[in-house]
Amino acid sequence: VLFLQIVHILNMTSAKIVSFLLHPEESLHSLQNRIEFETGISTGNQELLLETGICLDPRKPASQCVIDGVRGWDSYMVYLFDKSKTVYDGPFASRSLSDCVNYIVQDSKIQLPVPQLRKVWAEAVHYVIGLKEDYSRLFQGQRAAMLSLLRYNANLIKMKNNMVSASQQLKAKLEFFHQSIRLDLERYSDQMAYGISSEKMLKAWKEMEEKASQCAQAEDIGYLDEQIMALHTEIVELQKSPYARRQGEVMESLEQRAIDLYKQLKTRPPDHAYSDSTDMVKIIVQTVQSQDRVLKELFGHLSKLLGCKQKIIDLLPEIEVALNNIKEADNSVMQMQGKRQREIWHLLKIACTQSSSRSLISSSLEGTASTPAAAWLPQSSSGNNPPHPLSSLAAPEEGENFADVIRENVNYLELFSSILQEVKQEQSSMMVS
Repeated sequence: VLFLQIVHILNMTSAKIVSFLLHPEESLHSLQNRIEFETGISTGNQELLLETGICLDPRKPASQCVIDGVRGWDSYMVYLFDKSKTVYDGPFASRSLSDCVNYIVQDSKIQLPVPQLRKVWAEAVHYVIGLKEDYSRLFQGQRAAMLSLLRYNANLIKMKNNMVSASQQLKAKLEFFHQSIRLDLERYSDQMAYGISSEKMLKAWKEMEEKASQCAQAEDIGYLDEQIMALHTEIVELQKSPYARRQGEVMESLEQRAIDLYKQLKTRPPDHAYSDSTDMVKIIVQTVQSQDRVLKELFGHLSKLLGCKQKIIDLLPEIEVALNNIKEADNSVMQMQGKRQREIWHLLKIACTQSSSRSLISSSLEGTASTPAAAWLPQSSSGNNPPHPLSSLAAPEEGENFADVIRENVNYLELFSSILQEVKQEQSSMMVS
C-alpha cells in the first residue's frame, strides 16, 4: 500500500477533489484523459498547477504530481484550472450536512441525551473543521494561480526588456544612417561638377533614405509599452489586495470554539442529562456564513488573476511580432549601410584609376616633348667655336635612340587606351548596379 501512488486533483471550477491511482510509468496525457472523463474539462483546456505555481511538464510522467517520501503524500494537491474560463463564479454552496447534524440545525432547541449529543456534536465539529479546510485548499489554489501569474509576468518583463533594447538599438542605427547618408549626399553633390556622377546611384541612395524612414515605424512600441505598464500596475495591486492573503481567521476561531464546546460536553456526566444544541448550531451557521463570504472574495480575486494572466498570454505574441519587425528593420538598415559603403569605395576606386591615368598621360607627354628636342639639338663643341654644318646630322647612335622613344610612346598609348577601356567598363558596371 505504501508504494501506491495516488494523486489528488482539486478542480477549482467546482471545488471538488478527484483522486486517481497512478499506473506505473503512466504518462501525463493519459492522466489528463482520465481527468477529462471525471470533470468534463478537455485536455486542451486543462492547466495543472503545483503549489509552487509551476505547470506540469507534459514530457514527464504523471508521477511528477506526487511528492517523494511518506510525509504529506496523502494531502498534496494538484490544482486544476479551465483555460477556457477567465471568470470563476465560484461554488458558494457549502458541503452537505450529515443527517444527524442537519437534525439539530433544523431544531437547535431539541433536548437530546448527553451520550447521543456527544456523537452529534463530534460530527458537527468535523463539519466545521471541514469547512475551514475547504477554504484553505481553495486558497492554496488561488495562491498557485498567483505564483503562476508572476511567472508569466516575469517572462513578459524579460521579453519587454528585449523589445525595448532592440528598439533603442534600431533607433540609434537609424539616426546614424540618416546622418551618414545626408553627409554622403552633400559631398556627392559637391563633386558632381568635376568628379564622378551616376544618376542611378543617386536615385538608389534617396530610395534608401525613404526606406530607412519607413523602418522607423518598427521602433514605435509605445502602445505595447503602455499596455505592459498598465498590466504590471494591475498585478501589483492584486498582490497588495487583502484578498491575496489568507482570510480564514474567523473560521479558525469558530473551529476552536466548536472544539471547546465539545470538550465541555465530554466533561458533563451522562446520567440521564439532556441538553440542546443552540450554541453549536450558532457556530455552524456562523462558519457557513463566513465561508460564503471568504469564498466569494476568493473567487472574485481569482477571476482577476486569471484575467491578468490571459492578458499576458494575448500580449506575448504581439511582443514577438514587434521583436521580429525590429530585427527585420535592423537587418535592412545594416544591409543598406553596407551597400552604400561598397558603392562609395567603388567610386573611390574609379577616381583613383582616373587620377593615375591622368598622371601617366602627363608624364608620357613630358617625355615625348623633351626627348626629341634633346635629340635634335646640335652638339656643342669644346670652346666657343661655331658647330660644323654637318654636326646637325644625326649620328647612327642618335637615330637608334629616337626610334626607342617612338616605340616607348606607342607602348604608352596602348597602355592608356587599355586604362580608358577599363574605366568605361567599371562605370558601366556601376550604372547597372
